Amino acid sequence: MDTPTLSLLLSALAMAIALYAAFGKKTAPPAPSATDAGTRALRLQAYERLVLLTERIALPNLISRLNQPGISATEMKLFLTENIKQEFEYNSTQQLYVTQLSWDAVRNLKEQNLMIIHQVAASLPLDASAADLNKKILELILNQPNGALHELVLQALNHEAKKLM
Repeated sequence: MDTPTLSLLLSALAMAIALYAAFGKKTAPPAPSATDAGTRALRLQAYERLVLLTERIALPNLISRLNQPGISATEMKLFLTENIKQEFEYNSTQQLYVTQLSWDAVRNLKEQNLMIIHQVAASLPLDASAADLNKKILELILNQPNGALHELVLQALNHEAKKLM
């Protein structure tokens, strides 16, 4: 799959997720209970953790944090994918405290980032460097017409958290 097609596909996916987050079916708020303050605090902490997770697995941030000059694209691909998986697994329990929509947005971000890394790495020659991989990934992210998916996920998480406050 060529880069413009991949970019268009990812942009469409990001837009669909953002539209669903903004205009998807709304559920009625739960009835108040004696533990609302404690529950609200746990839920807000979960949103904080998911915002941090989103920032940590955002490809530009991940690349700048894990960049190691002199390694191959294959090694960098492994570093990026393993880091995303570890970060996600570490925070997977937060799904208990957030809406299904918020959790789906974070999970979709993880899957999209893994897909981008694998597809860009597959398009490079076997002797490509980590710098080549990083450059191609960043170019792809910057050329998404609807903005990077991690930004849309952050907006959705912020919106959900603000509804709790």
